[in-house]
Amino acid sequence: MPPDTSTGAVVQDRAGMIAGMTPTLDTETYIFCALPPSGTDQQIIVDALATFREAEGISLIMPLDKAISLDLPMTQPPMSRITLEVYSSLEGVGLTAAVSTALADKGIACNMVAALHHDHVFVPHDRANEAMDILRALQTSASR
Repeated sequence: MPPDTSTGAVVQDRAGMIAGMTPTLDTETYIFCALPPSGTDQQIIVDALATFREAEGISLIMPLDKAISLDLPMTQPPMSRITLEVYSSLEGVGLTAAVSTALADKGIACNMVAALHHDHVFVPHDRANEAMDILRALQTSASR
């Protein structure tokens, strides 16, 4: 089945993905946490931005304020989400490597989450603006 391109053309080549990534900073603060062993409350899942089933249980990416209000155990630092607005192909090669390398070169941790339409980069909340500057510079250099 061909990809759904209703939201724009799917980009697969490395240079095109980087040049078109247009990083956008989400104003929400997020936290990576886990569903508590007794956490059968469906509201927790509904409130999550993303979930992933792992051997140890269900991992969540939650808005920080929701995680606090639900009294979820939090052991990780607050994160900011940067959405790469290019509609990158799931078969595209190099976007994740370019983004993570550019951030790593400046000592910024990142957690990449690929969804169908966009890639999302989670960075420490206190370094989000710096990460945005790095990603904009990367995009500009790829556009030349």
